[in-house]
Amino acid sequence: MRWPERVGSRELTVVGEDGVPFTLGPIDIVFPILHGRFGEDGTVQGMLELVDLPYVGSGVLASSLGMDKHFTKTVLQAAGIAVAPWVRFTAHEWATAPEEVLASLGSLGSPAFVKPARAGSSVGVSKVSTPDAFHAAIELALAEDSTVLVETGLVGREVECAVLESLPGEAPRVSVAGEVVVTGRDFYDFEAKYLDAPGIELVCPADLRPEQLSEMQDLARRAFEALGCAGLARVDFFLTADGFVVNEVNTMPGFTPISMFPSCWLASGLSYPELITELIEVARARS
Repeated sequence: MRWPERVGSRELTVVGEDGVPFTLGPIDIVFPILHGRFGEDGTVQGMLELVDLPYVGSGVLASSLGMDKHFTKTVLQAAGIAVAPWVRFTAHEWATAPEEVLASLGSLGSPAFVKPARAGSSVGVSKVSTPDAFHAAIELALAEDSTVLVETGLVGREVECAVLESLPGEAPRVSVAGEVVVTGRDFYDFEAKYLDAPGIELVCPADLRPEQLSEMQDLARRAFEALGCAGLARVDFFLTADGFVVNEVNTMPGFTPISMFPSCWLASGLSYPELITELIEVARARS
């Protein structure tokens, strides 16, 4: 895709498979349903800002924060929202002082999860149950990013809800909860998310008591606002014996008709076409 070539233009062109460019015409608004780095990390959002194209979803800062698990946790913790304990380190620190890095992980307990700090879809993520497994897991994570995050593995239900920005002056709305039921896998990994691997069931609405749902919705709204999100987000939780813990905030969640974000809104009374219309109207009002 080629960005507008003159100031004030909203015309985009695309290069076809034959190498010949063709125009998409003037664009009213962009819905950047892109995942991973350079898609939902603020990069595309910044380019859209530079060419003055309105778009659906969070801006540069919130997109960047949401993509970086370390900074997501830092902001949420500062806002008084519970997150799993974690340790962050760089490729340089791992290369020059691996024993110090490993020693710092001892407080996290077992099992622990090793993740690239800035990657999506559970790519490069490992569940580690023994100390000797950290080396391979860290190398796998470093293949995706130069910064690694290791966090305590929590015992609890995996529940999530969808947040939808309202028109200016109104509070964000939060859907009913969905649940990821893991029955035959270590965790909800890339294969289960995208390759239809067995052992995972997505349930919506989740079976929660009214007071639990209300608390979860309030925490999701607070997390959305703490990161400065716009448009939409999916907030993922663990429901532990001690209460809700936020796992992450996804600023551009999966958006197929069967993905959790639209499924939660469908269970809340908002159809797929209505959801898309709402997102476009909110983005246009913001621009």
